[in-house]
Amino acid sequence: MALKATNPTNTNAWSRLQSHFSDIKDIHLKELFKNNPKRAEELTVLWDDFYVDYSKNRITNKTLSLLIELANELNLDDAISKYFEGDIINKTEGRAVLHTALRAPKDAEIFVGSEDVIPGVFEVKAKIKTFTDSVVNGLHKGYSGKQITDIVNIGIGGSDLGPAMVVDSLQYYKNHLETHFVSNVDGDHYQEVIKNLNPETTLFVIVSKTFTTQETLSNANSIRDWFLQTMPKQAVANHFVAVSTNINSVKEFGIDEENIFPMKDWVGGRFSLWSAVGLSISLALGYDNFEKLLSGANKMDEHFKSTTFDKNIPVITALLTIWYNNFFNAESEAIIPYTQYLNQFATYLQQGIMESNGKRIDRNGNAVDYQTGTLIWGEPGTNSQHAFFQLIHQGTKLIPTDFIGFVDSLHGNKDHHDKLMSNYFAQTEALMNGKTEREVLEELHASNLSDEVINMLLPFKIFEGNKPTTSILIQKLTPESLGKLIAMYEHKIFVQGIIWNIFSYDQFGVELGKKLAKTILEELNSGSNTVNHDSSTQNLIDFYNK
Repeated sequence: MALKATNPTNTNAWSRLQSHFSDIKDIHLKELFKNNPKRAEELTVLWDDFYVDYSKNRITNKTLSLLIELANELNLDDAISKYFEGDIINKTEGRAVLHTALRAPKDAEIFVGSEDVIPGVFEVKAKIKTFTDSVVNGLHKGYSGKQITDIVNIGIGGSDLGPAMVVDSLQYYKNHLETHFVSNVDGDHYQEVIKNLNPETTLFVIVSKTFTTQETLSNANSIRDWFLQTMPKQAVANHFVAVSTNINSVKEFGIDEENIFPMKDWVGGRFSLWSAVGLSISLALGYDNFEKLLSGANKMDEHFKSTTFDKNIPVITALLTIWYNNFFNAESEAIIPYTQYLNQFATYLQQGIMESNGKRIDRNGNAVDYQTGTLIWGEPGTNSQHAFFQLIHQGTKLIPTDFIGFVDSLHGNKDHHDKLMSNYFAQTEALMNGKTEREVLEELHASNLSDEVINMLLPFKIFEGNKPTTSILIQKLTPESLGKLIAMYEHKIFVQGIIWNIFSYDQFGVELGKKLAKTILEELNSGSNTVNHDSSTQNLIDFYNK
């Protein structure tokens, strides 16, 4: 059954939210805390090893209640059931959306049509485990009999961003295999990756569902050509494996059918790291850690599926985005992890969130007259504090910010971790409270400055505060906790799409430029135009062709 399609702005809850927004939009967070001494306890969720404090957001208990009313009026409960049960919710492509099935337990039953997909999921997982163990333990050797030392993942989009982010985030747990990622069709990229590799000890993982993606196939073919400069053709079978559904094309490439790992059309690319696309994760971290990643995600799935909305982390965080995006007109959200390990996390979420919910047509096929997808950006703290926090603190834009931190550091350096986390806590407090004119004057007078200098500096040193933040504090960065965190944002994406009445799981916006690029490439190769380009594009092509 299809998702219900209701314009959110036509609901009673939306109208009530608009009226409520007018009442509270100018109230300062400091006043909200003063008026409700229990605010921090009431607007916090403690679940498993996650402590989520959203009390520093410009909301009241009534705001949350009205946002939940909106979710209920738009049948979010029904949509969640369809999401987990394999209904065709990706209507434009005629597909179910079941990345959650990839981390479900073995005794689960999840049907797409008449097929229970769980046995197939575990068959692929068993194949990943067997292959991973063989490579990690040195049983799968290169053509010349040497053990594998390096893994190169060749993919783009979800076939690169997810595995690359997870491997980088969990490098503390890595084994002896060195892992590399090639994605950009820029030839300089793959050349830099392979220039110091030994073809005799390198395993290449080509990830392409259709085995037709231009960037991936261009890189794969060029890397194979490099490989064959020193290795015989039959060695390809020992050194190349593929994650794909296009068995014939993969075999034509030279890959043994035993080394093809399948994937299903009900797994979208940007949600595919849980599937065989995560083979490079398994190879880099060991299968047990890959399984822990999946287990963590499944725990968040169960939390999302079974928890009432007022204590449901993905639901609450999604509703906060609706509140800021559609009522405060805040177009972007910053994601700041206070760990260098998560330095690729915001980049990963850019695809997940902006490719999913960057839509202007609703589920009825009509253009929306309200804002949908938000701009996602961020870098780790404390680096980001010395880069763009000026904009968040004193700029003209309202930028809701997620702060992600961990109680325990991995290497146990308490001195450094205390300094890191003191910044985490201080920044959320400073963003909330700001600094008043009176506080600035006291500070300046204490510096024994002249009245002239004080009057000059005064306006520049005032911070209005009232900047919203959500604090996500997790006990420790582990494969399991990272799985929970990724799944939390996946479900947040889903809830936003339901509220905005859009299809989150297609990406037609990716295709137009790719199609035109193919035409222009043919023109570059032939030296003659087949398309009448605009004058700017034609001038650029002519300059390139000089």
